[in-house]
Amino acid sequence: MSPEKSSGRNPRWYLIPARVFLVTFVVTLLSFAVSLLLGILGVALAARLRGVHPNMTLAYRDVAFPTAAIVFAIIVVSATVMEVRHYRQAKALGRIADQMHAAH
Repeated sequence: MSPEKSSGRNPRWYLIPARVFLVTFVVTLLSFAVSLLLGILGVALAARLRGVHPNMTLAYRDVAFPTAAIVFAIIVVSATVMEVRHYRQAKALGRIADQMHAAH
């Protein structure tokens, strides 16, 4: 087997924002859905205990939207840090692999 270019792909920096956006979008959407479900259950339970008609806008406005906004902020920062770390690690490992192939 001849020593060729490393078997792994070279990391591409321009894919970092795309992956960060995708992860942020999916996790934020999932957190909005889960918090909306819990908010609806909470509003319905509170309305039943009080004996009044439930106001479902509270589930959106006071529970789901703020929760999704907080999760969005956390995920954007953590996904960016993780993707940049992964990019740097892949780049360093690629250089090491190239040096190993050049030595043999």
